[in-house]
Amino acid sequence: MNSKISEKDKKTWDEFLSSDQKLYDKDKIQTETNVKKTRSLDLHGKTLNEANQIIETFIKKSYEDKIQKLIIVTGKGLHSNNEKDPYISKNFGILKYSIPEFLKNNTDLMKIISNISQASIKDGGSGAFYIFLKKK
Repeated sequence: MNSKISEKDKKTWDEFLSSDQKLYDKDKIQTETNVKKTRSLDLHGKTLNEANQIIETFIKKSYEDKIQKLIIVTGKGLHSNNEKDPYISKNFGILKYSIPEFLKNNTDLMKIISNISQASIKDGGSGAFYIFLKKK
């Protein structure tokens, strides 16, 4: 390794130190950018009608705010009251299946949604899904 600093580098360094110029923290900027591009919504305990209204508003607001990725947590339906209704399987999570279906049938929302997919384990696994929004 060369321990000698060239005169050009010394001059550049001195100019930098004497100026008011500041270096930006690229790690901070990347983190803030990533945080702004993802939002999550937990629908545990909501009825189907409440969840549909909440998610529609949430998606439209997120699109206006230029958010690109949404994490929607519906839960797996393990603690629902489905077992009280003989016409519904207790293994069937109402929100888990009906929310994506509601979205796919809503033409206004599908104009701003580019993709809906299963969430990774860290974001809720089979009890959650992603919505990717188109760029505004």
